[in-house]
Amino acid sequence: MEIKKIKGNTFCIDTGMTYLPFYKINDEEIIMLDSGWAKGERKGIEELLEKNNFKVVGILCSHAHIDHIGNNAYLKEKYHCVIAMPAYEALVCSSNVNLKVYYSSQTLSDVTERFGHMVCETDMMISENQDRICMCGIQFKIFHTPGHSPAHICITTPDDVAYLGDALISYEVMEGAKMPYAYILREDLKSKIKLYDLKCSKYVVAHKGIYNDITELITDNISFYKNRAERVYSVIDGAMTMEDILKAVMKSFHIQVNSRYRYAVIERMLRSYVEYLNEIERIELKMDHGFLKYSKAPYSKLV
Repeated sequence: MEIKKIKGNTFCIDTGMTYLPFYKINDEEIIMLDSGWAKGERKGIEELLEKNNFKVVGILCSHAHIDHIGNNAYLKEKYHCVIAMPAYEALVCSSNVNLKVYYSSQTLSDVTERFGHMVCETDMMISENQDRICMCGIQFKIFHTPGHSPAHICITTPDDVAYLGDALISYEVMEGAKMPYAYILREDLKSKIKLYDLKCSKYVVAHKGIYNDITELITDNISFYKNRAERVYSVIDGAMTMEDILKAVMKSFHIQVNSRYRYAVIERMLRSYVEYLNEIERIELKMDHGFLKYSKAPYSKLV
């Protein structure tokens, strides 16, 4: 792991998998934008913070996914820092039961075991119409980009550096991603279009890139996600249940599933694309002998 300077007092920790930005208040105190993944990144992040004598006084979170808030509770206990995130995301990670509602296809026991470390008290809730937040005396701008998660936000530091979280993915990720995740794909695509209006001097994508301009990246992201939706559409043959579609997609996309957790992840990813195709009337949902089945719409629209 290493620290990269972006601009002014805005830096990021390169974990190898993720860019985690932070704003340097002074030589010792920093505000992190997301806290990273516990299992794969905590040790390296902690060592880097201690090596540079940094004290985390605040964590401003883009959204409540395991690879973005996995160290919130740990760092809060260690540094007694303040945590801020969108109100709905804060609700999701406020208890194991609420996490179970979000990860609905898994048992409460499984959710508690795998995601329980995400449970943490949020000190500052960001409302859906809030466009800025003052944390530890530092003013950050908020740009709402729901879709990847229910209340995902982008954060701009005082140095005019925008942290985009997972609102966009980098070209590196596009090269290897078989089916990138979005909680509600239709809303995610709307948020990507909104990003054309976000004008900053630098942009940081969590997974994983730093850009001076994101115009082309936005366009290519939209095309990439729509292309994946089109590939899902292409495997639908006749009337198929969600599990039928899942089997066909795993075969077509060459996706290996060897655990219950992996199955749940792939099913969550696929469901967003199927729901998107249903919403834009490419496919239709009907009852067939007691089962919900999807089929191509007779006069489907273009994606």
